[in-house]
Amino acid sequence: MISLTINNTADFMNKLLINETFDNLLLSEATFQTACSYTIDGRINPSFYNSEELQEIGNRIYMTWKSQRPHAFNLIKGSKVPTSLKIIFALSETATAKLIKDNNIDLALEDIDGLFININYKDDQVTIITGTSLKVFTLDKTLEKAFDNYLLNTFDACKISYTQN
Repeated sequence: MISLTINNTADFMNKLLINETFDNLLLSEATFQTACSYTIDGRINPSFYNSEELQEIGNRIYMTWKSQRPHAFNLIKGSKVPTSLKIIFALSETATAKLIKDNNIDLALEDIDGLFININYKDDQVTIITGTSLKVFTLDKTLEKAFDNYLLNTFDACKISYTQN
């Protein structure tokens, strides 16, 4: 687990809400505090889709950020910034499998409940905290460290300026 403070809030929010920077991530949940509170549960509602659409979704349990980003942006656009927001992203199963393989991690994909990126905005400051959830007990922190490095490398590649806390 790492904690980061974003150095340029405006640039980060632009990359989060307008650009495609985070579109490959899955949305676990989001909460926006504006004139009232809005909450998005990112879990897919299978009863909403027909069988062809469900086949296309596959075994994902969360919506993509790409599909939900326009809705999130519409909730907060305007002349005032939100008083706070919280977004929790999950790494996709494909990206998690690649992370396991690339780092020779001794865990099966089904042992991992999720790799999460928690984004919190309040008082014009953005903080990021990573989280790793396993279905099995282990003292090995290789997956956690690999995920943290993945996020740092992604932020560096996307020119997201941060300070590690």
